[in-house]
Amino acid sequence: MPLHPQAEAMRAQRAAAGTPPLYTRTLAEARAADLADIRAAAGNPEPVGSVEELTVPGPGGPLPLRVYRPERDGRLPVLLYLFGGGWTLGSPDTGDAICRRLTNAVGCVTVSVGYRLAPEHPFPAAVHDVIAGAEWIAANAAELGVDPERIAVGGDSAGGNLAAALTLAARERGGPALRHQLLVYPNTDHAADTPSVREHDDPLLFNRRSVAWYWGHYLADPADGADPLASPLRAPSLAGLPPATVITAEYDPLRDEGEAYARALRAAGVPVELRRYDGMPHGFFAMAGVLDDGRDAQRHAADRLREALR
Repeated sequence: MPLHPQAEAMRAQRAAAGTPPLYTRTLAEARAADLADIRAAAGNPEPVGSVEELTVPGPGGPLPLRVYRPERDGRLPVLLYLFGGGWTLGSPDTGDAICRRLTNAVGCVTVSVGYRLAPEHPFPAAVHDVIAGAEWIAANAAELGVDPERIAVGGDSAGGNLAAALTLAARERGGPALRHQLLVYPNTDHAADTPSVREHDDPLLFNRRSVAWYWGHYLADPADGADPLASPLRAPSLAGLPPATVITAEYDPLRDEGEAYARALRAAGVPVELRRYDGMPHGFFAMAGVLDDGRDAQRHAADRLREALR
């Protein structure tokens, strides 16, 4: 179907403003612009019971965690949420509105990990940080007031890639046990040459040049892309991974590799629900303030997580 009218209006605004693609800017400019754009489209941040900033030991030094709590008592489930940004942009502020909505809608504690960014810290630094964050949550569940038997992981774009990588690492390391994985338009193969990569080259939307720019920062050596922790679709086996919710967008170069990963999970015996949002571009999940389908996708994700974490 055509680009959704709400998304087309956003595209027209960028065209009228002469907004340059992020991949044409310096890293500092791209990081600032990315956060500003996300905040403008995310909608008003929902109040939650509390937000706490923690610092825990990480493989590269102190690792920041942001902990969101709902207005609920008791031993709650926990969602580890990983922000997007191509492993190059982003911070816990990037995913703040998403984390607040999921905290309230799921009724869980949500923890956002401030993992290290490329190119200053290329692969596998972010993966190692995410693993450390998950292991810290499981080991300190009593202190956090969460149930270590009800841990889910989720993320959008590069965050979805890291969430998938975490499930692979946790399986190999024998924990922590993960109840569910939420993968929102995840990168799953660094060398993907799919129809959706080839056909999306609009400079006013996230496109194949954007994908190449991010991978170029993340991988210090292109050969590292063969590692399943960078390209989960290349894992020899996906058996034994947690049930998954996969969300994709029609106008997204990552669409086909995200859907291929959902099929590969299903073929390995992993329960999967895949939902594509037609007419939507990459990034729509974080644009719930201006895109109705962004709000719907967040509600769908919350419904799936709430069911999985009962």
